[in-house]
Amino acid sequence: MDMAKKPLRDLYPESEPYDSGWLQVSDIHKLSYQQYGNSKGKAAVFLHGGPGAGVGPCDHRFFDPEVYRVILFDQRGAGKSTPAGELKENTTWDLVEDIEKLRKHLNIDRWVVFGGSWGSALSLAYAQAHPSRVKALVLRGIFTVRRKELEWLYEDKGGACMVYPDCFAAYKNFIPHAEQKDLLHAYYRRLISDDEKVRIDAAKHYARWEMSLGALLGDEEGLKDAEKDEWSQQFSRIGCHYFINGGFFVSDTQLLDNVDKIRHIPATIVQGRYDIVCPTETAWLLHKCWPEAEFFIVQDAGHLAYEPGITSRLVEAADKYKSL
Repeated sequence: MDMAKKPLRDLYPESEPYDSGWLQVSDIHKLSYQQYGNSKGKAAVFLHGGPGAGVGPCDHRFFDPEVYRVILFDQRGAGKSTPAGELKENTTWDLVEDIEKLRKHLNIDRWVVFGGSWGSALSLAYAQAHPSRVKALVLRGIFTVRRKELEWLYEDKGGACMVYPDCFAAYKNFIPHAEQKDLLHAYYRRLISDDEKVRIDAAKHYARWEMSLGALLGDEEGLKDAEKDEWSQQFSRIGCHYFINGGFFVSDTQLLDNVDKIRHIPATIVQGRYDIVCPTETAWLLHKCWPEAEFFIVQDAGHLAYEPGITSRLVEAADKYKSL
């Protein structure tokens, strides 16, 4: 529980990447990546959310640039990676192996893995598949792609819709009444339409809904992104593709069931108390499965990594693992 009263840590200063490049990971997909900080430092990889959101301009700033070699990359179909919004050969297990391909391409033996929201799910999946390559995990806004979590956020089943009924109304009413019993599949049909206008309209409604919930006091930047044609399609198409397929996991609770594979890895879990996108229950369940991991609930925060209390805990966690 995060009850401490102490000065909050801020992000490290902004900097430019010392290296950027492309990695062909399949016949279809090419990933964009950047490296920041100390080229001879201790490696850390940042796994962005969504899926489909892409990396942001401040994501390297959780890490001390004098110590860390920070690797950021856009997952398949997201950000600058190509082709944009592509759903073929785009599953959790493709992404897990992409992380391994990138690690080998950059000649890294082991690294700290840092991920929030969807990035927390991908971090868990990667660590469970390749535990010997993970020095430590920093996880924020915990998401495990259980059906319960998806229904909380995207369906009219008494979840987030009860906290943000005004925003949910626009998301729900975009879909004709006859299809409203399964909003995710209704959106997916439109997001894969051959009609570009249908795709863009659906993508913006889907993205606006989720961006409306991001921070305790609002996420203006996220709402601006939701109005962009390409970003909203990448975010909405890829996310919906993953969610109607249950994250491509073999069971609803795979990530929680397999925590024993990684309990020996040092880890920090940071969760906003009022996270509406990824409610605190999931972080609590992970904590119960993994009592060895540090666990912090930030009382005055929602979902975003850039809310002050969450930022502070994440920077502290990254600092803690500098010695590994």
